[in-house]
Amino acid sequence: MGLTEKFQDQQNRESVVADCVTLIDQQVAAKKGMGGMAMKAAYGTVKNIGAGYISGAVERLLPEVLTALEPMWAEGLAAGDPVAHLSQNQSQAADRVLSVTDSRAEKTSNGVIRSVYGNFRKSVKGDVESAVPGLAQIIGKHLQ
Repeated sequence: MGLTEKFQDQQNRESVVADCVTLIDQQVAAKKGMGGMAMKAAYGTVKNIGAGYISGAVERLLPEVLTALEPMWAEGLAAGDPVAHLSQNQSQAADRVLSVTDSRAEKTSNGVIRSVYGNFRKSVKGDVESAVPGLAQIIGKHLQ
């Protein structure tokens, strides 16, 4: 059974989404300087779209993200430690995650989301890379 299928289990899905939202909150809170202030403001704007918007977005994106990461996860399983494999290949994993969010951002009808994403897209790869080990741990904890 693949990651996406395991994510379909209600209990797994709720746990993964909650942990991913916590990871995102922590990543944004840790941002420093002018870029961090801008990121925090943008994140606050997105959160203010509606209660549960972030968790809903995570829940909608995760099946595609898991599908994109599945080949890397399988490589890690073959090597004996998929969490370590994703963590050691942060750049490639980040590219896979961003390919999903890029596709979704292009398709969204929400102008606020499209604008915020467009403003930050070029600068977020490093942020996504730094979040990959946490994401890998979440996947390993709930879906392995």
